[in-house]
This record gives sequence, structure tokens and C-alpha cells, in this order.
Amino acid sequence: MLKEQIDSLLDRVQKPARYMGGEMNCVLKDPKSVDIRYAFAFPDVYEVGMSHLGSRILYDIINKREDALCERVFMPWVDMADLMRQEGVPLFSLETRSPIGGFDMLGVTLQYEMSYTNILEMLDLAGIPLRSEDRTWDHPIVIAGGPCAFNPEPLYAFIDAFSIGDGEISTLETIDVVKQCKQEGVSREECLRRLSRLHGVYVPSLYRASYNEDGTLASFEPTEEGVPRTVVKNMIANIDTAAYPESIIVPFMEIVHDRINIEVLRGCTRGCRFCQAGMIYRPVRERSVEHLLELAQKLVDSTGYEEITLSSLSTGDYTCLPELAHKLMDKFQEERIALSLPSLRLDSKLKETLEETQKVRKTSLTYAMEAGTQRLRDVINKQVTEDDLFGAVDAAFGAGWRRCKLYFMIGLPTETDDDIKGIASLVQRAYDRAKKAVPVEQRGNIRMSVSCALFVPKAQTPFQWDGQIAPEEALRRVSLLRRSVKYRAIDVHWHDPSTSFVEAVMSRGGRAAAAWVESAWRHGARFDAWTEHFNEQAWRDAAEEVGLDPAAVAQTSYDTGYVMPWEHISTG
Repeated sequence: MLKEQIDSLLDRVQKPARYMGGEMNCVLKDPKSVDIRYAFAFPDVYEVGMSHLGSRILYDIINKREDALCERVFMPWVDMADLMRQEGVPLFSLETRSPIGGFDMLGVTLQYEMSYTNILEMLDLAGIPLRSEDRTWDHPIVIAGGPCAFNPEPLYAFIDAFSIGDGEISTLETIDVVKQCKQEGVSREECLRRLSRLHGVYVPSLYRASYNEDGTLASFEPTEEGVPRTVVKNMIANIDTAAYPESIIVPFMEIVHDRINIEVLRGCTRGCRFCQAGMIYRPVRERSVEHLLELAQKLVDSTGYEEITLSSLSTGDYTCLPELAHKLMDKFQEERIALSLPSLRLDSKLKETLEETQKVRKTSLTYAMEAGTQRLRDVINKQVTEDDLFGAVDAAFGAGWRRCKLYFMIGLPTETDDDIKGIASLVQRAYDRAKKAVPVEQRGNIRMSVSCALFVPKAQTPFQWDGQIAPEEALRRVSLLRRSVKYRAIDVHWHDPSTSFVEAVMSRGGRAAAAWVESAWRHGARFDAWTEHFNEQAWRDAAEEVGLDPAAVAQTSYDTGYVMPWEHISTG
């Protein structure tokens, strides 16, 4: 009956392929043949979630178990979500179109703070009580992981347990615990208690926040013996031996990253002081060239994709990059399979690698400079110079590229107007270098794109104590940058500061932020990461309703002795 109901909706919505399932390489298991049914939820649309590498890894390792199955679920786009409510269709999995509320476990990945209202929307569509305290064994155990789990408190009321760190280990361990608890018939509370004793698992209902007289946080304390005072992240020491899918689902529709994605390393050596990923994924761990070549061959054979991306926080830091690029191109050049590098380190290895990657076709180039002056790059510990950029531009445009993107941040600690003007100066000088590197008749084809994000203080970083500049000040600095860029061939793009403001509150907020998220959702907030759906008024109304001062959370700078809401979560 449910399948027929879903079919009846598909010709009434945009992109019905988002909800069809049945793609090549998806895994179908008989639910009666397993002990644990695990739904893996990505709180954004299909084409975004299907591009996420971590989801593909966990989908693969769960389905390799004989006693468990994993099915996917994504946030329905607004047209489908509204129709589902109207027609009484619950949130369903793609593989078997089963109601999510009937699974044993629901895993949610927390990739960005602006997905939090979507999580509540998905729980509500599934008929699962929003708050953990209201759930019974009739509902799944809801477990969340990902980078945002390193400050879990804004979601503490809605998530049963958080998996901190690398998920390949803890996902299997949590399945073992839930399976045993169900077989023994213990209470849901006892199951959460057992989960809390796993390394890297945080169960918020077993901790109590204590506050000082002025309302600031004093400490987080466990409420029971046996519950760890500090939850330390899980970490896979050798990712060369870690599970990795040898076949991936090939969607019927185009997705954001519609290609083979191979993780060459995990972690980052850079140590940029604003970068949460660079801090929480330490230390750096590399895969061997031989293993990567083997994975690439298996993925090409099982998918038919014609592009391979070498993925990591900083792919240019992979110590064997030129060797890997050369061997991949030797292996796949005749099949016209392209190689792309999404995150490049600006150094002498670049030219050789670029020469390899352009043998089939030119993929996109992006350089993250972050700041416009060397002074500010030193402050943020961004270990690149303008000479590094100019050398990279010389190499790329000399090798045939005609376009590139440059990433910067606005509002970094200690930033001045001179630093903003420095962005314009740096990019214009890079453009001049690019023109000199190409033949005269092709210079009119050169374009550069400048993308500016607003600095968001992130948990677990050296800049976590620094406040964000106000949205009005951010717009003033963007306006200064736009006036300072004189070349028409340079496009300037910037992120909406109102969105970044909410993101900063979610990044730094404590348990009080949970009520704000719920209230904003009840006022209509969803798809906050999508510019056309960001509902700033819903967040304003919610702040007034729950008595939260979001500006104080986002914009206040603290001394380093201040107790942050994630004090009990350790990156190790």
C-alpha cells in the first residue's frame, strides 16, 4: 500500500528520481533475514547526500554484515515533504520503501550546522518523537555522527547518542550493542547506558550541565558511575586497512559530485587555526599508491564513471601525489577517464601533477588562500605565500587552464580594511600573471572567481574563543572588496552573512540552543543551507520565543579559561 502511495506522488514533484531507489549497486536485503535494520539519514536532498563519501563507506560496511542491513533516506525537497504530509505518507527508505520509524536504528550524519532543522523535519515526517526522552522501543535508536558532533549540545535533546570521530569502528559497535539489548529485552534506558560505555560514544541524557551564578557554564558531569567524564574521539590508526567500498551506487540523476571519489588521506598537516576539520581529523593518515590504484580499478569497473576525484582535506599534501597521478593516467588514459584534484597545495609538486591531470580533459582548479595579506595568513597559520599562488597560476595557465577559483574568508580575527583590499590586490596580480602565461590570442578567455565566506568560530579550534563580526559589518567589508576589484574578468561571490550568523550560533551554542532550533523549525525553518529557503524571520521569532540572545552566542569573544559547551568532548 505504501509503495503505491509513494508512486502516486512521483509525477507531482520535481526530480522524482530522488525518491525512486533501485539504482545500480544499491543493496537489497530481506528485512526478515537480519537482526538489525539500520536507516542511514542524510539531512539534505538526494543529490547532495549521495555525493557524501562517508555515507557511502558506512552503507557499505553495514551491508557487509550478515546480521544487519542499511537503507538510505534523504530529506525530501519541500514539494515532496508537503505532499507526504498532505497524503499521510511517512518518511521512507529508498531500498524497500519502508517507513523509517520502523527501523531499529537511525543514523544521522551531521556535516553542517544549517541542516539541524532538516533533522527535526525528518524525525517528524517519520513519526518519531522529536525528543529522545519521549521515545520507546517502538522507535529507532537515533545516533548522530560527523564533524558537527564535536559540539553536540544544540541537538542534545533530539539525538539518543552521538558517535564522535571516525565512524567505521563505532557504527559496527553500536549495532552490536543495540542487537544484544533487543535480544535480551532490556529497557531503552539500559541500552543507552551500554552505548555510553563504548569508546567515542556520547549519550547526552547521562550528563548534567552545571552553571555559574552569572549563567555561564561551569561544567558537564556524568549522572551515573561508569559513564566517562570526557568522551574521546574514535580514530582509525591505519586507513590503508580501513573498509572502503569497491562498488558505489550509480544514481539515475546527476548529483553534486557525480564521479568516483577516492580518499587518499585523512587529516591535514596545515593546522589552520579556523579549520575544524583540520583539528578533529588529526593525525594525517595516508593510503598507499598500490591500494588506491586497486580501488580505482574496481570502482571504474563497477560504475562506468569517467572521472576520478582524489579527495581529502588537502589532496596536495599527499606525499605520493605526482606518482599516483602519473600511474592513474597511465592506467586510464585510453579509457578517457579524467582525474580531478579538488584541494590543491600550492607548491613545487603542482606543475608535474597538473601536467598529468590534463591529459584527458581539464577539470576545475581551486586555490584556498583564505586571507589577502601575509600578515593575516600568518595569524591564521595558513602556510602559503603570494609567491606560492603565483607559481601555481603560472603552472596551471601555462598548462592550458583558463579559469580558476580562489577562496577567501572575511571577518577573521584581527582583520582590517587593509586585509580586505589585499584580497583585491592579490587576485588582480594573479590575473596579470595568468595573462602572461598564455598566448596573446587566448588572454580574453581568462577568468577568475573569488569566493568569500564569513568566518564562523568553530568548536575544537584555536579560534573557538573569537567572536564573529556582525552581519552588517560583513556586508560593509564585502562592499569594500567589490569596490576594490577593478577587473571585469574577476567575479566576486560571497556567502549570505545572515546564514553564517545562525551557523555561528549552532557552532558555539550550548544546550539552550536546542530550544532555539526546535522553535525555528516550528516557525517554518527548513533547508536553511539553501539561500532560497533560508527563513531569517523564523530564527528571529524563535529567539524571541525562547529568550535566547543569538548575537551574544555568535559574537562574544571569550578568554581561554571560559568553559565551552563541548568541554566534555575530546579530539584526543
